[in-house]
Amino acid sequence: MAKPRGTDGSLLQSLPWTMSALVIAILPHVPYLPFWITGAFLGCASWRYAVEMRRRPLPSTWTRAGLALVCFLGVWATYSSISGVGPGSALLAIMAALKLLETRRRRDQFVLLFLSIFLVMSSLLREQYIWSLPYLVGSVVVIMTAWLRMAAGEAQTTRRSFMNSGRLILYAVPIAIAMWVFFPRISTPFWAVPVDTSRATTGLSEHMSPGDISELSQSNEVAFRVTFDGPIPEPRDRYWRGLILTEFDGRSWSGSSAPIMSSRARDKIETRGDPVEYEITLEPTMQQWVIALDIPTRWSIPRTYMGRQQQLVHETPIDQRIAYELTSFSDYRIGNDLSAANRRWYSRLPEQRNPRTHQLARELRADAGTDRDFVDAVLRMLNQEEFYYTLEPPLLGSDPIDRFLFDTREGFCEHYASAFSVLMRNAGIPARIVLGYHGGEVNPLGGHLIVRQSDAHAWVEVWLDGLGWHRVDPTAAVAPERIDIGASDAALEGIGETWGFNAPSRLLHRVVMTWDAVNAKWNAWVLGYGPETQDSFMRWLGMENPNWRKMILTLVGLVVGLVMLVSVLLMLRYRPPPRDPAAILYQRFVKKSRIEPRTGETARVFALRVRETGAIPDDIVDNVTNAYLDARYGPDDEQAFKKLKRVVGTI
Repeated sequence: MAKPRGTDGSLLQSLPWTMSALVIAILPHVPYLPFWITGAFLGCASWRYAVEMRRRPLPSTWTRAGLALVCFLGVWATYSSISGVGPGSALLAIMAALKLLETRRRRDQFVLLFLSIFLVMSSLLREQYIWSLPYLVGSVVVIMTAWLRMAAGEAQTTRRSFMNSGRLILYAVPIAIAMWVFFPRISTPFWAVPVDTSRATTGLSEHMSPGDISELSQSNEVAFRVTFDGPIPEPRDRYWRGLILTEFDGRSWSGSSAPIMSSRARDKIETRGDPVEYEITLEPTMQQWVIALDIPTRWSIPRTYMGRQQQLVHETPIDQRIAYELTSFSDYRIGNDLSAANRRWYSRLPEQRNPRTHQLARELRADAGTDRDFVDAVLRMLNQEEFYYTLEPPLLGSDPIDRFLFDTREGFCEHYASAFSVLMRNAGIPARIVLGYHGGEVNPLGGHLIVRQSDAHAWVEVWLDGLGWHRVDPTAAVAPERIDIGASDAALEGIGETWGFNAPSRLLHRVVMTWDAVNAKWNAWVLGYGPETQDSFMRWLGMENPNWRKMILTLVGLVVGLVMLVSVLLMLRYRPPPRDPAAILYQRFVKKSRIEPRTGETARVFALRVRETGAIPDDIVDNVTNAYLDARYGPDDEQAFKKLKRVVGTI
């Protein structure tokens, strides 16, 4: 017998609730989903509602199977995979949409609500912003309300269903907090989910081609936040080291995609002065580079080593927000000796490229007495001649360094770092480019430093005998304000308008700082609640030598206690009302009569049956019945109750 495909309109009242739950569950995924999946979801929802409205048949099994296969292949073609947060969320969203097309009963709607909960939770795998908490609570309330509306009677209002959902969540909150606080945290997770890498937030790249960039887009996204144990260093000392570029092909610079760990890299660092103690909260970058204040000597992040060029590298790409402590020195020297092979490597240039730059370097080097004099001569040229800092430089062509130095003379930090390094190498001075960030904006409300993507910067390290690797920032010779003030502060003060920086209003800036301070606390107290923070909190609570056994036992005790407390509250709330004393007295009369009352039988009808038996005198039956009715329903129930008690006592 063929399965019926028609609809009778019985789901017309509950279907909008189910669709609302699905919509709110999919909303956080929409920015990451392909347009066709969002369109398919809206199309399936509209189709299903129209079917219910018009009492039309649902799509056939073959139609649904064909759509499911097409959508599965579409997800595979879009992501080249079905595993990971991105492909998994897309597949779950499109399958929830297709599930609507076979929804016939309330049971099918319950399945869709389960899928909604999975979609809500999967959004937390991407990011846990501060607004994730109100979204999580709000979405669960909507889903639970939809659940209750499907089982609600006609007399139960929507407001009542919302109140019941909120009450259930309030019952669960203490248990959730107890489990979050006391469940033992570990340094590394038991498992990991491949994260959607389609959206990296870093402004750094392993390749730098200034000649190919005609406009540098400015991003206000936060790259990382820094909290210092002591005073915040001056802007000119805030060089945040990222990665090193060493190879130049005449147009582009590149570095090693898999840097080699060097056990002697840290030994080559000679520090002077006082150390700087600080903590960085780094946003996901999808890269291995670990940002540090130039130059780091100690770091707390596990599975991180120092490469041969004194850059910090993590074993795997950083796909989630991490916090780590470091110690750095702003006064340092790197290296005492450079081998002949390394000198050739850091001085290598492609032949027959940028010939005018080569000739300029030979002329300047001939006039300079030492390598240090040559460095000063190039910086003096950049400072005194008509070079300009701009974020909208012209294109440079096949020999970008020649065209930049002799024709356009307009660019940003990458242009100046690249040109300076090529001049150094043409003069036989080893040089390498450092990519990272410079500056940062102090948040007066949170007391921390905000480094944004717009603070991305490039500078140069040259090898000078007797000094080792020496930092030189050619941008400082052209636009000293960019270094002494920083990009963020320059924008706010109006200095950076000619560079292309947009300055916010004072009021907007204060709002942004307030929101950033709240986000920083959220990251530190909630998202940063790791093993060390938990251990400190346990000690603050009075737990000596906290370990996983103590915390598990405490957690079990708290959860059991909270469950019992919630159970008692529910029992008290839904306990049956106390029996009416008049009904208790009347029950004695019923037992004396030896007759079982019938369902729905009134007291007077029951009295007629008792009188027929003759077991109790008629006058007593009438007195008990009248007194009982007066005690239960009369105006003077107290006097009637006393009379009922007296009459029943005479039986």
